[in-house]
Amino acid sequence: MADVKPSTESIPHLPEDYDTQVSKVIPYYFSLHQEVINLVKALPFTPAIWMDTGCGTGSLIAKALMEFPETRFLLLDPSEGMLKQAREKLSSCPAGRFKFLRPSSTQEFFQELEEIPDVITAIQCHHYLCAEDRMNATKVCYDLLKEGGAYITSENIRPLTEEGIMIEKQYLRNFQLSMGKTQEEADTHLARFDVAYFPITVEDHLRSLRKTGFRTVEILWYSYMQAAFYCIK
Repeated sequence: MADVKPSTESIPHLPEDYDTQVSKVIPYYFSLHQEVINLVKALPFTPAIWMDTGCGTGSLIAKALMEFPETRFLLLDPSEGMLKQAREKLSSCPAGRFKFLRPSSTQEFFQELEEIPDVITAIQCHHYLCAEDRMNATKVCYDLLKEGGAYITSENIRPLTEEGIMIEKQYLRNFQLSMGKTQEEADTHLARFDVAYFPITVEDHLRSLRKTGFRTVEILWYSYMQAAFYCIK
């Protein structure tokens, strides 16, 4: 899943290979999808409209379609390649259950929605953005969301200290090696930190989400160098 993706020169795998490769570089990636679904099940309402920005190949929504039979889904991604795969993945699902929006990054999304989302997810996408664009992307999601609705986001995270960055990079490198990545592949992926993607700390995320206007801001999940948050408007 991604929002404004880096060029193919900086991304370690092409969209066609995304589902195969992502679980080898991000620990518990598909488990995170289930935790997002579990969190939505714990909300005091069942979403009528769920928008997934940075939907990638549609893996989260493919699972959510089965868990939320009364929910209609809106899928958004800037990548035509990702959206093509998502359409193929969802091709056996009833067409009325979901709608693909025109390709766009979150911060540049200006389409009029006929249906107001009461859940918006942004999973592993906004860490590619600079600070200003990340704030703008979050504000777009806030403005689109129904009052009382939930925004759930996950991103790559910057450890709090330089020593922490060094240790957690090695921690993540060890995971990738255990998943069959070569030393060179793991090092190339980790070299993208602060070059192809721009993570901020958990503390900065919490501040930013509160500044956007969400009345409730909480940590949902934290593992290795990824964290997820949920917010209520």
